[in-house]
Amino acid sequence: MKIVHAGLVALATLLMTQGASAQSRIEVGQLSCNVEGGAGFIFGSTKNVACTFEKTSGQVEYYGGQINKWGLDLGATRRTYVSWLVLASTTEIPPGALAGTYGGVSAEASIGVGVGANALIGGSARSYVLQPLSVQAQEGLNIAAGIAQLNLYTQ
Repeated sequence: MKIVHAGLVALATLLMTQGASAQSRIEVGQLSCNVEGGAGFIFGSTKNVACTFEKTSGQVEYYGGQINKWGLDLGATRRTYVSWLVLASTTEIPPGALAGTYGGVSAEASIGVGVGANALIGGSARSYVLQPLSVQAQEGLNIAAGIAQLNLYTQ
């Protein structure tokens, strides 16, 4: 129970600190990803993602990739859905612009149904912030906290 509590404290801290760093940016859309299920390997995990980026203009782009996590990662998840607000310094977002590598912090906990969040920055010249729109929804038995890396490519 202490591990779950520590994970939820880390999640709350993550969400509070990311709000301040993203305030000077403009919302340019929403990135929604389905993450494959899998097992954590104590020190980390790698899972494939399939994502849809819906720009505020209504245009839709598709991305694939992987999310890697390092730190505490115990248990297994069946499926995960993650959604981020995409923030940038300009509204001029060319096609495929989200392709690249993002890094940041991650925290999640689940017993049956669980929650988590990944706040990330990166992409072309580290010019995009992925702000958790809401906590992620996942199924399984898992506790994780640490560093996250998301690699996106266009499809």
